Amino acid sequence: MKALLELYQQAVQKMHCYFIPILLLFTRFWVASVFFKSGYLKITTWDSTLYLFEEEYQVPFLPWEMAAYLGTAAELIIPIFLLFGLLTRPMAAVLFVFNIMAVISYPVLWDGGFYDHKLWGLMILINVVWGAGLISLDQLLKKRFLIK
Repeated sequence: MKALLELYQQAVQKMHCYFIPILLLFTRFWVASVFFKSGYLKITTWDSTLYLFEEEYQVPFLPWEMAAYLGTAAELIIPIFLLFGLLTRPMAAVLFVFNIMAVISYPVLWDGGFYDHKLWGLMILINVVWGAGLISLDQLLKKRFLIK
Protein backbone atom coordinates (compact mmCIF):
# COMPACT_ATOMS: atom_id res chain seq x y z
CA MET A 1 0.00 0.00 0.00
CA LYS A 2 2.84 2.40 0.88
CA ALA A 3 4.51 1.74 -2.48
CA LEU A 4 1.24 2.46 -4.28
CA LEU A 5 0.87 5.79 -2.45
CA GLU A 6 4.45 6.75 -3.30
CA LEU A 7 3.86 5.88 -6.94
CA TYR A 8 0.70 7.98 -6.91
CA GLN A 9 2.56 10.92 -5.33
CA GLN A 10 5.30 10.72 -7.97
CA ALA A 11 2.69 10.71 -10.73
CA VAL A 12 0.99 13.77 -9.25
CA GLN A 13 4.31 15.62 -8.98
CA LYS A 14 5.13 14.83 -12.62
CA MET A 15 1.72 16.09 -13.70
CA HIS A 16 2.32 19.30 -11.75
CA CYS A 17 5.55 19.87 -13.67
CA TYR A 18 3.57 19.94 -16.92
CA PHE A 19 0.17 21.19 -15.80
CA ILE A 20 1.09 24.28 -13.78
CA PRO A 21 3.14 26.03 -16.52
CA ILE A 22 0.33 25.37 -19.00
CA LEU A 23 -2.28 26.67 -16.54
CA LEU A 24 -0.27 29.85 -15.94
CA LEU A 25 0.20 30.36 -19.69
CA PHE A 26 -3.52 29.77 -20.29
CA THR A 27 -4.60 32.28 -17.64
CA ARG A 28 -2.16 34.90 -18.95
CA PHE A 29 -3.34 34.47 -22.53
CA TRP A 30 -7.04 34.43 -21.64
CA VAL A 31 -6.93 37.60 -19.53
CA ALA A 32 -4.60 39.39 -21.96
CA SER A 33 -6.95 38.59 -24.83
CA VAL A 34 -10.02 39.89 -23.01
CA PHE A 35 -8.47 43.16 -21.87
CA PHE A 36 -6.59 43.83 -25.12
CA LYS A 37 -9.78 43.37 -27.16
CA SER A 38 -11.54 45.80 -24.85
CA GLY A 39 -8.75 48.37 -25.25
CA TYR A 40 -8.71 47.89 -29.01
CA LEU A 41 -12.46 48.48 -29.16
CA LYS A 42 -12.08 51.62 -27.07
CA ILE A 43 -9.37 53.08 -29.27
CA THR A 44 -11.11 52.25 -32.56
CA THR A 45 -14.34 53.88 -31.36
CA TRP A 46 -12.75 56.77 -29.51
CA ASP A 47 -15.73 59.15 -29.69
CA SER A 48 -17.96 56.50 -28.10
CA THR A 49 -15.29 55.80 -25.50
CA LEU A 50 -15.13 59.45 -24.51
CA TYR A 51 -18.92 59.60 -24.32
CA LEU A 52 -19.08 56.50 -22.10
CA PHE A 53 -16.43 57.81 -19.74
CA GLU A 54 -18.17 61.18 -19.53
CA GLU A 55 -21.76 59.96 -19.18
CA GLU A 56 -21.87 56.28 -18.13
CA TYR A 57 -18.76 55.24 -16.24
CA GLN A 58 -18.33 56.60 -12.74
CA VAL A 59 -14.58 56.33 -12.21
CA PRO A 60 -13.72 57.56 -8.72
CA PHE A 61 -10.85 60.00 -8.06
CA LEU A 62 -10.12 60.78 -11.73
CA PRO A 63 -11.55 63.23 -14.23
CA TRP A 64 -13.44 61.33 -16.93
CA GLU A 65 -11.08 62.32 -19.76
CA MET A 66 -7.98 61.19 -17.86
CA ALA A 67 -9.76 57.96 -16.93
CA ALA A 68 -10.52 57.33 -20.61
CA TYR A 69 -6.90 57.76 -21.65
CA LEU A 70 -5.44 55.81 -18.73
CA GLY A 71 -7.99 53.01 -18.96
CA THR A 72 -7.48 52.55 -22.68
CA ALA A 73 -3.69 52.65 -22.31
CA ALA A 74 -3.81 50.09 -19.50
CA GLU A 75 -5.98 47.75 -21.56
CA LEU A 76 -3.59 47.96 -24.51
CA ILE A 77 -0.23 47.87 -22.71
CA ILE A 78 -0.59 45.55 -19.71
CA PRO A 79 -1.88 42.58 -21.76
CA ILE A 80 1.28 42.66 -23.88
CA PHE A 81 3.40 42.23 -20.75
CA LEU A 82 1.15 39.35 -19.67
CA LEU A 83 1.32 37.64 -23.07
CA PHE A 84 5.08 37.56 -22.95
CA GLY A 85 5.23 36.85 -19.24
CA LEU A 86 7.35 39.92 -18.58
CA LEU A 87 7.13 41.60 -15.16
CA THR A 88 4.13 39.37 -14.68
CA ARG A 89 3.46 39.79 -10.97
CA PRO A 90 3.45 43.61 -10.89
CA MET A 91 1.56 43.87 -14.17
CA ALA A 92 -1.02 41.35 -13.02
CA ALA A 93 -1.41 43.24 -9.73
CA VAL A 94 -2.06 46.48 -11.62
CA LEU A 95 -4.54 44.70 -13.89
CA PHE A 96 -6.28 43.23 -10.84
CA VAL A 97 -6.84 46.72 -9.42
CA PHE A 98 -7.93 47.90 -12.88
CA ASN A 99 -10.47 45.07 -13.03
CA ILE A 100 -11.89 46.09 -9.65
CA MET A 101 -12.12 49.71 -10.81
CA ALA A 102 -14.00 48.62 -13.94
CA VAL A 103 -16.61 46.88 -11.81
CA ILE A 104 -16.92 49.81 -9.41
CA SER A 105 -17.08 52.37 -12.22
CA TYR A 106 -19.82 50.72 -14.23
CA PRO A 107 -22.67 49.52 -11.99
CA VAL A 108 -24.54 48.12 -15.02
CA LEU A 109 -21.97 45.29 -14.98
CA TRP A 110 -23.13 44.10 -11.60
CA ASP A 111 -26.14 42.25 -12.99
CA GLY A 112 -24.76 40.62 -16.12
CA GLY A 113 -21.01 40.91 -16.37
CA PHE A 114 -19.95 40.56 -12.78
CA TYR A 115 -19.37 36.83 -13.15
CA ASP A 116 -16.86 37.45 -15.96
CA HIS A 117 -14.97 40.01 -13.90
CA LYS A 118 -14.78 37.61 -10.97
CA LEU A 119 -13.39 34.91 -13.27
CA TRP A 120 -10.82 37.28 -14.75
CA GLY A 121 -9.91 38.51 -11.27
CA LEU A 122 -9.24 34.94 -10.17
CA MET A 123 -7.11 34.27 -13.25
CA ILE A 124 -5.17 37.47 -12.63
CA LEU A 125 -4.62 36.58 -8.97
CA ILE A 126 -3.23 33.18 -10.01
CA ASN A 127 -0.50 35.05 -11.88
CA VAL A 128 0.06 37.50 -9.04
CA VAL A 129 0.63 34.61 -6.62
CA TRP A 130 2.48 32.11 -8.83
CA GLY A 131 4.06 34.44 -11.37
CA ALA A 132 4.28 33.63 -15.06
CA GLY A 133 5.66 30.13 -14.73
CA LEU A 134 8.24 28.33 -16.84
CA ILE A 135 6.87 29.48 -20.22
CA SER A 136 7.68 33.18 -19.95
CA LEU A 137 10.26 35.88 -20.46
CA ASP A 138 10.42 36.24 -16.69
CA GLN A 139 11.79 32.70 -16.51
CA LEU A 140 14.25 33.26 -19.36
CA LEU A 141 15.56 36.45 -17.76
CA LYS A 142 15.79 34.77 -14.39
CA LYS A 143 17.89 31.96 -15.85
CA ARG A 144 20.04 34.36 -17.83
CA PHE A 145 20.82 36.87 -15.10
CA LEU A 146 20.26 35.27 -11.70
CA ILE A 147 21.40 31.68 -12.02
CA LYS A 148 25.12 31.23 -12.70
